[in-house]
Amino acid sequence: MMSTDIDPGQWAVRMSDSVIARHPADQTPAWVYEWGLALKGILDVWRQTGDRAYLAYVRASIDHFVQPDGTIRTYPVEQYNVDFVNPGKNLFPLYELTGDERYAQAARCLRDQMRLHPRTQSGGFWHKLIYPNQMWLDGIYMASPFLAAYAAMFDEPALFDDVVHQIALVERHTRDAKTGLLYHAWDESKQQRWADPDTGCSPHFWGRAVGWFAMALPDVLDFLPADHPRRGEILDILARLVDAIAGVQDPASGVWYQILDLPEREGNYLEASASCMFVYAIAKSVRGGYIPQQWAAVAQHAYRGVLEQFISVDEAGLVSLNRICEVAGLGGTPYRDGSFEYYVKEPVVSNDLKGVGPFILASAAMQRLEA
Repeated sequence: MMSTDIDPGQWAVRMSDSVIARHPADQTPAWVYEWGLALKGILDVWRQTGDRAYLAYVRASIDHFVQPDGTIRTYPVEQYNVDFVNPGKNLFPLYELTGDERYAQAARCLRDQMRLHPRTQSGGFWHKLIYPNQMWLDGIYMASPFLAAYAAMFDEPALFDDVVHQIALVERHTRDAKTGLLYHAWDESKQQRWADPDTGCSPHFWGRAVGWFAMALPDVLDFLPADHPRRGEILDILARLVDAIAGVQDPASGVWYQILDLPEREGNYLEASASCMFVYAIAKSVRGGYIPQQWAAVAQHAYRGVLEQFISVDEAGLVSLNRICEVAGLGGTPYRDGSFEYYVKEPVVSNDLKGVGPFILASAAMQRLEA
C-alpha cells in the first residue's frame, strides 16, 4: 500500500499535519478520549520539531473546552467514565509551559472524579458507572498515566500506590498463563454474560485492548519514582507483556491481528490501531531503558509493516491510516458478547483517531529510538 520510505519523524509530521487539516481546533464536538490521544501525539511532534504551530494547535484545542474557571465544557463527570480522564494528560505540559491556573484546575476536576470513582471490592476502578464491577484494559491507559503525572506534578505520592495497584490488579486477573496475553476485561462479580464463570474474564485477546494497556506502562514508568517499592512489579509486568506481544507478531507483515492469537481463523485481519500501539509501547520502553535493547528489532519490523500495510497518501498529500477497528466493547445495549464473531464484524474504517493518535505517537517514539 505504501512505499518503504521510512523516516519516522517525517511520518509523525505528515500525519499531524493531516489531522490538523481534517480537524480544526475549534470544531471538536466534545471532550473525548480519542481526540486527547491525537493531541498527545501532536505534542510529541512539537517536542521533536520545535515548531510551535503544533503547540498552538493543541492549546487552541484544549482552550475550546477549558473555561475561565477551569471547568471543562461537555465533560459529564456524573457518568464516572475513565475515558474522559484521558484528554487531561495534555493539561500538564500546558500548565508547565504557561503557568495558567485554568489548566491546573481542570486537572483537579478530573482528579476529583477519580477520588469518587466507583471501585470493585478489590479496589479497581470500574470502567464506567454503567459497567459495574468491571475493569477493562482500556481503562488503565485512560486513567493511570494521568494519575501518575498528577501525583508527580501536585505532590500526591500516595496516588502512585493506587496507580500501581490498578495495573497489578487487572494484569493478575486478565493474564493468560499459557500465552501471557491479557483478556480484554474482567468482571469481578462474574455476572456478565461475557464473563467466564470461573475467572470473570472476557473470552478473547483483543489487539487494541492489549495495546491500551501496553502503552500505559512506559507512560506510568516515566513518572513513577525510581525508589517506589513496587516499581519492579511494573517493570516485570511490562517484560512479560512485551514477550507475549512479540510471540503473536505476524512474521510476514510485522504487524498484529485484530484477535491476537487466532491469525488463521476466518474473518480475522491485520489491524492498524493495535499495531501502532505496540510499536509505541515497545519503542518507548526500549528508549527509556525499561526493557532490553533486543526488543528494538520487534518495533522496527512492526513499524515498517505499519507503513506498508496501513498507510496511504491522497493526491492532496493528506496521509491516511487504514484498517482501523472503529470500536469494540462489552455488554451494553445492544449486548456485546465478546465473541470472536463480534470483534471481527465491527466496522473497519480509515483515519479514526484511535488509530491515528497511536500512529503519531509510534512515529515519534521510533524517531527517538533511532536518534
